[in-house]
Amino acid sequence: AGPVFSNAAPQTSFASMAAVPLHQLPSTANMSVKEVVAVSSMSAMAAGKLGSQQNDGVNSAINNLLATAAVARVAQQQQIEAVTPADNDEQQRIMEEAAALASIQRSEPNSHTTTAQVGMSLEQQQELANQQAAAAVMSMLNGARNSPAANLSSSPTLLSTSHQTPLIIDSSKFATTSDPHDMTSIPNASNQDAAIGKSAGVILASGVEGTAEMADSMEAEDAPTKVPQEDILNLDKHTSEVFMCAWNPIYTRIIATGSGDASARIWEMGGELAKDGYSKSTVLQHGHPGDRNKDVTTLEWSPDGELLATGSYDGVARVWRRSGELMFVLKRHRGPIFSLKWNKRGNFLLSGSYDKTTVVWDIASSAARAAQVMNAAPGARHPFPDPCIVRQQFEFHLAPALDVDWKDDLTFASCSTDKCVHIVQVGTDTPLQTYTGHTDEVNAVKWDPSGTMLASCSDDCTAKVWAWDPSAPVGTTKSEPLWDFKSHEAEIYTVKWSPTGPGSANPTKPLMLATASFDGSVRLWNVQNGSCIRVLSRHKDSVYSVSFSPSGEFLASGSLAGQLYIWNVREGIHIKSFKGKGDIFEVAWNLEETRVAACFSSDVVAVIDFKR
Repeated sequence: AGPVFSNAAPQTSFASMAAVPLHQLPSTANMSVKEVVAVSSMSAMAAGKLGSQQNDGVNSAINNLLATAAVARVAQQQQIEAVTPADNDEQQRIMEEAAALASIQRSEPNSHTTTAQVGMSLEQQQELANQQAAAAVMSMLNGARNSPAANLSSSPTLLSTSHQTPLIIDSSKFATTSDPHDMTSIPNASNQDAAIGKSAGVILASGVEGTAEMADSMEAEDAPTKVPQEDILNLDKHTSEVFMCAWNPIYTRIIATGSGDASARIWEMGGELAKDGYSKSTVLQHGHPGDRNKDVTTLEWSPDGELLATGSYDGVARVWRRSGELMFVLKRHRGPIFSLKWNKRGNFLLSGSYDKTTVVWDIASSAARAAQVMNAAPGARHPFPDPCIVRQQFEFHLAPALDVDWKDDLTFASCSTDKCVHIVQVGTDTPLQTYTGHTDEVNAVKWDPSGTMLASCSDDCTAKVWAWDPSAPVGTTKSEPLWDFKSHEAEIYTVKWSPTGPGSANPTKPLMLATASFDGSVRLWNVQNGSCIRVLSRHKDSVYSVSFSPSGEFLASGSLAGQLYIWNVREGIHIKSFKGKGDIFEVAWNLEETRVAACFSSDVVAVIDFKR
């Protein structure tokens, strides 16, 4: 569900990792056969989902996914063969797991079933899907849809481009060659013309909302709100996708960005307007461009604006001074870091990882200890302690931890692909509470400004609001939320609370919750009565990021189609629109509410002037 990389989530899912070339995944030597097979199966499934899209780049996307599936299945076979003959029982167990995982099926009826599928058994539907997936891919490889060369370094965000429910794809029908660039072993290629001509199956059924005429009409309607070029500043020093950005909360002309080029950057704006450009760009190098597993996956400023925390795909977190000086290297995780959050006091840093764990780092104590060492020998250069002090590591989740969020200085929530949400307190060895209402992986968790309600969203197409009960016994498990929002028609990638209501800087304004979905819509919810206030539905593709302005009066939303909209929340209308090149992974407001930044897959961050 969505990109692996994002500080708003991370917002991430294990399934999303299927779209990442294996050389960017944790080494297969550290993955179980079950995990490797899952990567293969999910990659093949994602390729099938993309087959229904007509967006730019879909051809190379499918090539990329199938290459990933091919490599994964080779790794799977190598691991299976590596089992010694003496381990016959273990080998049999692995083979059975592989067979089970290689076929991804969905038990409930597919809402996108077409005429060609009526009356078909599940097996027949699966065979049709496999044939059409192979046909679509071979057609693209042969140039039938103006196929570009396969781009094996494309962004790890491809799973989200479909508006359809998961398809029935058997990855064992896809390429199993040892050469990931060789797709010639994909079966049923001879059926490509018939399959494409029918355009009837789950693979080729259109998942794009509306027609070309409707799209043209929407662009015409957006013309009066289009952001003029002189109001746009492009930050273009990155050499790969830019996954996230964060404005400094104190030094408000400074913005940090993180990219797939193994670097983060700290930019200082040259003035109040886009035309003033930027005065400085400091590179925070996490490796060398092209290095494996060095993508910067998440970042966040400390509350005082002096420190920047970054997390990368190699499982290492780093803390930098505002000047760009590296302060700490945090090594404890054994997999990609998906989320980093400072507590409100700024003494603890919390991280969530693919390795299923969450870690609380004591940055304040580590800094104090380092200062003592340096003061003991004035003028001498001393490296900061490595590793940083770990206050506590939690191992409550059974699968990758996708997002974390602090309730207060000691209590936080975490969510996972294991479908659970845990409420945890530093110093305890068991969750305070566990929420189990979701039926699919949970992508994001967010506390409201008062810390009394927690919002969660999931691949089960729901968002839920949980009421925190401080009187509940430790270890309480709850499956019934305060509110269960079920109106979205596809996976929900992120949730954001408005900066309003009790505990916020705008206590007299009503609190609301925003949800962003792969169905292309953003919904605003009244959490007092559980009603939907607004449906914001101009996006043509999956919405990955939403951000309320500091006043709570405006909302920015960005989608995979490169569309950015700024909405008047009260009136429910868009007042600014911008169409950039590539996909938007994140949007963020500055403190003064005068600028919105959008991160693009085209290696650029667009900073847009906003005038009320």
